[in-house]
Amino acid sequence: MDKVFSRFLEKFGGAIDQREVPISSIERYRGKLPNQLLEYWAEHGWCGYGDGIFWIVNPQEYEGMVASWIEGTVFEERDTYHLIARGAFGNLYLWGEKTGASLKITSVLSRYITFKSIFTGEDMDKGLRCFLLSCEVDANDYGDLFKPAKKKLGTLRHNEMYGFVPALMLGGPDSLDHLEKVKAVEHLTLLSQIAELQPYSFSDL
Repeated sequence: MDKVFSRFLEKFGGAIDQREVPISSIERYRGKLPNQLLEYWAEHGWCGYGDGIFWIVNPQEYEGMVASWIEGTVFEERDTYHLIARGAFGNLYLWGEKTGASLKITSVLSRYITFKSIFTGEDMDKGLRCFLLSCEVDANDYGDLFKPAKKKLGTLRHNEMYGFVPALMLGGPDSLDHLEKVKAVEHLTLLSQIAELQPYSFSDL
C-alpha cells in the first residue's frame, strides 16, 4: 500500500462493505479516470471508510444521477464528469475527464463549488492523490449528525445514505428525527430534481 492511501486510512479508518471491482469496470474507465484510482480500485475495491461516512464508489451506478444534476447547467458543456466518491449525507465528488477533481456538489442544499485543479492531463494521478489527502472526515458529516444517525438507523451499506425526509429544500428540518436511511441513487436523483443547482456564495472568491 502506498503512503498516500495509508495516510487516507489513518484519517478515515478501515474499509466497510467492501466490493471487489471487476476487470471490466477498470477497463471501462481507463483513460477517463486516473490510473492511480483504478489501481486503488483493484487493490481495495469499492467501499466505505470511517464507518460509512465516506465512500469510494462505482461511477457506473451513478451515471444517471450525475446526468440529472448536470443537465441544464454550465457543466454540461464543460466536461464529462464521473462520481468517484460521496459522503454519507450526499456530498458528491465528481471527476472531470479534462478538469480532474474540479466539482463538488452538496446535494442536500443543491449547492456546488468548483476547483481549478493544476493536475490535469498527464498529472491526473497527482490530482487523485491530492484529492484523497484533502478529504476530511468532518466535511462529510452534516451538523454532527453522523454518529447519532448511525446509532439510531444503523450502519450504511454501499447503496445507502442518510437523507432528510422531507428534503431540506422542501422545507424539512435538519434534525435527527427527520433522517432516514435511504437508497443513495434514488434519493440523490430526487434531490437533483427539487431545486436548481446553485453555486455557494463563496465559490466566486
